[in-house]
Amino acid sequence: MNIHFAPLQGYTEDCYRRLHHALCEGVDVYYTPFMRLEHGEVRSKDLRDVQPERNQGIPLVPQVIVRDADELQRLIDVLRPMDYQRVDINMGCPFPLQTRHGRGAGLLPHPDQVERICSLIRQSADIQFSIKMRLGLTSPDEWQTLMPILADTPLTHITLHPRTGAQGYKGEVLMEAFEAFVHVCPHPLVYNGDLTTLADIRRIEQRFPTLSGIMLGRGLLARPTLAEEYKRGEAMTDTDVIQRIKALHDGLLADYRRIIPSEAQQLQKVRTFWDYMEPTLGRKAWKKIHKAGSMRNYLAAVDELG
Repeated sequence: MNIHFAPLQGYTEDCYRRLHHALCEGVDVYYTPFMRLEHGEVRSKDLRDVQPERNQGIPLVPQVIVRDADELQRLIDVLRPMDYQRVDINMGCPFPLQTRHGRGAGLLPHPDQVERICSLIRQSADIQFSIKMRLGLTSPDEWQTLMPILADTPLTHITLHPRTGAQGYKGEVLMEAFEAFVHVCPHPLVYNGDLTTLADIRRIEQRFPTLSGIMLGRGLLARPTLAEEYKRGEAMTDTDVIQRIKALHDGLLADYRRIIPSEAQQLQKVRTFWDYMEPTLGRKAWKKIHKAGSMRNYLAAVDELG
C-alpha cells in the first residue's frame, strides 16, 4: 500500500519533510500542515511552508482547512500559481478551535456546505482533490448523509480516521463503522488512526485488503523509519533506527541554528522532535532529553542514545 505521511502542526514543516525524505525511505506522499485563512488572509507561515523552493524533490500535497467553498476558492487561487497538481481538504481536524467555526470535522454535520465545496471541486478541472475526514463530528453515522455527495465528486481518494471529531484522539477507533464505509465508498480509500507499529499496519492490511494506502502521523514521528520498514517487509535493528533518528535530529538542529537566533529558542524548538519517541527510546532516555535545561546537557543526552 502507499504510505501517506500525515501533517502535524509544529512537527512536519518543510525542514522536517526535506530531511525525512532524504534520510528515510518508504513515504509516497507528504502533506503540509493545513493552510487556512486568518483575518481574511493566508497565514504567512503557511505560505512559507508551501513554497516550491522549500520542497524540491518532495512528493508534496498541500492540505487546506476551510469552512465553505469561498474559502476553498481563495486558497486554490493562492496555490494554483505554484503548480501543485493536487490539494487535500481537511474535514477531520477535531480541535474545537477549528470545529466551532465549521472547519475540519465541524463541516461534517453540514451537508449543504459540503455540497458547495464539492461543486467547486467538480468545476476545478486543472487540480485534483482528496479529502481527509472522520466519521462525523458528534455521531459516527454523519458520513452516511455525505456519501452520495462524495460519491458524485471526482476525488483521487478519501482518507478516513474512524473516530468522531468529539472523540479527538481518545477512545477506540470504530472499526465496524470503517468497514461499513469501505463497502459503499466508490473512491480509493486510505486508513488513518492509531498505526504505530508494523504489526498495526499489517493487521489493517489483512483486514482491509482493498485499501489503496495508509496514513501515518504519530507513528512516523515516534519511529521515522516505520514506512521504510513496512516497504522492506522487516523491522530494522534498534541500532540502525537510533542512528537514523540521530541523523534526522542533527539535520534539523543545523537548520534551526541557521534560522533561529538564540540557543535557548533553538533548544525549545528542537526538543519537540522527541515528543512522540518515548516508545522508541525508552522512558529513561526520553525523559533525560526532555529534562535537559541547557543545550550542552541536551546534546549530551542525545549522544548517550548510541
